[in-house]
Amino acid sequence: MTKQANPPPQGDKPAPTAPPPPPAWRHWLWLIALVVFIGLFFVLPSTRVTPTVTLTYSKFVKEVAAKEVKTITITSSGSATGTLKSGKHYTTVIPLTLAGHPFLSELEHDGVQITATDSTTSFGDEVLTWVILLLPFIIIGWLWVRLSRRGGVGGLQGAMGVGRSRAKVFDADRPSTTFADVAGYDGAKREIAEVVEFLRNPERYQRAGAVAPRGVLMVGPPGTGKTLLARAVAGEASVPFFSVTGSSFVEMFVGVGAARVRDLFSEARKRAPAIIFVDEIDAIGQRRSGAGAIVSNDEREQTLNQLLAEMDGFDPSEGIVVLAATNRPEVLDPALLRPGRFDRQVTIPLPTLTERVAILKVHARGKRLGPSVDLDVVARGTPGFSGADLANLINEAAIVAVRHNRDTLEASDFDEARDRLILGRREGSNVLLPDEKHAVAVHEAGHALVAAYSPKADPVAKITILPAGQALGVTEQLPFVERHLYGEDYLYDTLAVRLGGRAAELVELGQGSTGAANDLASATELAIKMVREFGLSKELGPIGYPEGGSSFLGGGGPAFSSRPFAEETQAKIDEQVASLLSQAEKRAVDLLTQHREQLRQLADLLMAKETVDGSEVYRIAGVPQPSSTDSEPGLEPVKVRAEDKSGAPAAASAAVQVAVDGDRRE
Repeated sequence: MTKQANPPPQGDKPAPTAPPPPPAWRHWLWLIALVVFIGLFFVLPSTRVTPTVTLTYSKFVKEVAAKEVKTITITSSGSATGTLKSGKHYTTVIPLTLAGHPFLSELEHDGVQITATDSTTSFGDEVLTWVILLLPFIIIGWLWVRLSRRGGVGGLQGAMGVGRSRAKVFDADRPSTTFADVAGYDGAKREIAEVVEFLRNPERYQRAGAVAPRGVLMVGPPGTGKTLLARAVAGEASVPFFSVTGSSFVEMFVGVGAARVRDLFSEARKRAPAIIFVDEIDAIGQRRSGAGAIVSNDEREQTLNQLLAEMDGFDPSEGIVVLAATNRPEVLDPALLRPGRFDRQVTIPLPTLTERVAILKVHARGKRLGPSVDLDVVARGTPGFSGADLANLINEAAIVAVRHNRDTLEASDFDEARDRLILGRREGSNVLLPDEKHAVAVHEAGHALVAAYSPKADPVAKITILPAGQALGVTEQLPFVERHLYGEDYLYDTLAVRLGGRAAELVELGQGSTGAANDLASATELAIKMVREFGLSKELGPIGYPEGGSSFLGGGGPAFSSRPFAEETQAKIDEQVASLLSQAEKRAVDLLTQHREQLRQLADLLMAKETVDGSEVYRIAGVPQPSSTDSEPGLEPVKVRAEDKSGAPAAASAAVQVAVDGDRRE
């Protein structure tokens, strides 16, 4: 069988399907029309009446005698209306036997303006009144006919536009974003640019027998630039570009989403060749419910079915390519991911060091950078940052510069902005009691010294005991290279470093504290992964039970609802995790006991300066400070600068391994 669908012969049309039955609630429309008619019947007369005072004939005569009446309008039936000189409107009834010439002469003598009129209502007023009264029945009757002919959503679509697509069309006016504004990701840009080139020059590919991909799915963590790439495609393409979000297809009415999908592809066919971009496609593309499912969403599943039919049904020669973006590819329906619908999946990961430098340069356009700013150093201090994070970092640095009455960004601004993004608002150490400040200094000194004496641990960049956010102190470690594989020795050293703060408290203070809560949680999580996922336990052997969850949203998702191993295996896992943590703590305690004097010196230095650079840590520890030449062979070292011209440490605070104190402030 061939994967390429052949277009049907001209003149062949699919058999029409029976329209859905009209909705049952349409019968209530007539009752609503009747209620509105009755309401208007009683309300309309009151709207034409001006608020007046009613005068008896004798009271009216007295007012005339007192020359308080300004105008009067007399009807043939004897009723009269007018205005008093005080501005009030009045109404009265004049007996027909008295409304003769003498009465009118008396009114004229008293300065009253007299007008006579017929008592009957004009024909125009009568027609307008009945049109307003019958208007509810006219509207309801028109809706009744529409619903009866098309039924359901089809009628509402024509009447209210519910089923119309909400896609934004970029045709003549295109976004100014181009591929030059997207730094890094050369491979992803090449694949997507190839789609644009196919739509521009299809003859080149047709000569080689190549068929354009029907769909390109971009997956990756949030903030990595998937939507930015789509905007760049819209800016680069010379074809119409339809942009729509997945959530805009779903409404409370079943069938609206499918109608909008049909309308979207119908508009794209009229403008072909064209590109359709669906952002956050997981909103409608989630895996459909299987047999026996308790909960299902008919509206979302119908929308997905219509999308599958449209992507598989249109002729490849029509020149319609679908771009989609998501950070939850694991929830998408397999039928959506198969070749013929999304032929390509482009992974857009977090940027590497080189890509972070390029991204920083793009976002630094139009900003004045001081001589102390080295974007290579800033990029090295931001491992794990996405493109959106880097843009936010530069914006925060600019805000810090304005806060200090400067229009030039310095290295210290980037340092402060990085701490603000990662840790939160920085506070002075005066928020801590003297004993608490000393305990935090001892704790952070323990982290730093264990890292300094562990050959495979990441180098110490900076220590501070200035509280920020929920952290009472921070020990920052930055690798010289970006690792892709982590050896067993590196993981054991990392466990010891994470427990170094608690070990320092036990050695120097003789007791632990709540400040190690976050350290214990992160160390336990790492130990569980080492035993259960990485197969680093001799007791259990080479087994792996991954926790699962989202690939790009972090956190690993919730634990297994049902464990894929026996209770005895869980007991062995718990035993091995406890053994790893105990060994790591014992190793940290032994190291700090042997170097207790260095621990006290570093803690005293922290009490005095509050922030200590990594070079001071290695000087006190008596070991050489690691440099880029000590990095593992085969990995390109990163340029490092110890401090900038202003004397402020240039080592960044966004660390791959950050030991944070006091995750709860009590």
